[in-house]
Amino acid sequence: MSFETFGQPLLTFPDAEKSPLSIRAKALVFVDPRSRQLREEMARLAPRSISVLIRGETGTGKELLARHIHRASDRSGLFVSVNCGAISPTYADAELFGYAAGSYSGSASSRAGWFGSANGGTLYLDEIGDLPLPIQIKLLAALENHEVTRVGAHQPSPVDVRLVAATSIDLAQAVAAGKFHERLYHYLSEGHLELPALRARVGDILPLAEYFLGIYSQRLDLPVPLISEAAQQVLEQHSWPGNTRELENVIHFALLVSAGDEILPEHLNLPEVSGSLVQIERQVASISAKGSAEERKALKALLLGLSEAL
Repeated sequence: MSFETFGQPLLTFPDAEKSPLSIRAKALVFVDPRSRQLREEMARLAPRSISVLIRGETGTGKELLARHIHRASDRSGLFVSVNCGAISPTYADAELFGYAAGSYSGSASSRAGWFGSANGGTLYLDEIGDLPLPIQIKLLAALENHEVTRVGAHQPSPVDVRLVAATSIDLAQAVAAGKFHERLYHYLSEGHLELPALRARVGDILPLAEYFLGIYSQRLDLPVPLISEAAQQVLEQHSWPGNTRELENVIHFALLVSAGDEILPEHLNLPEVSGSLVQIERQVASISAKGSAEERKALKALLLGLSEAL
């Protein structure tokens, strides 16, 4: 499904109403230059068979990015999404790799597990850093050997699974701390995507706001109000620590409390941000992305000027 927002395409997951995803997880925009660069990288990685590691803050839309990778690949199997933090440590082996009939009391039949369910498709592991180390080792072996051994089974079963994993932490630091398997980290890093925080891709804020406004107006059977220029400025200046998730909630709230045909700054319930702080945040985001010596020098000058002003 495609929406036209501010003259730019907004990608959404097909059959959105049937999808288990939340509203915010059904749409990504690629309007901001950093988002367009990300889309190019995604298009380059999607047709390949390598695993992909997506890093981004909570609420940035990592799962939808993974779904787009699956859709853009030639894999005919299912997209299977698993939250690693919700996997039982006791039964993690069986949940991921399945079990043979009779392995557990009352288990008359076998189960393929998440890995088997994704055979021929894509397995998405959200917050892969939460997997116990012993399971990480088995996961790496399954990926390298293209086979899994179910709990209680005597012979391995062949599988063809592409892994797309996501994390909100720096896994390199977890490796250094002994909390993440180094070889698995290097295996995943062959295909790496960095999903910037919403504050670092300002060009995506208003298109997403318009999308959420349209969706909630339709669901609540309300006329679609305009977002005033002053409210647009507030939206673009906010730092969005909660990313797209926070933006969705703010727009939902604003729609419910606005009385006229226009959303004003007071309807957003957001603190107004000074121009200096916004400028610094954007400079820091830009330098983090590029990291040249000239940019670092410019940032140093900016921070020095701010400290003198204070």
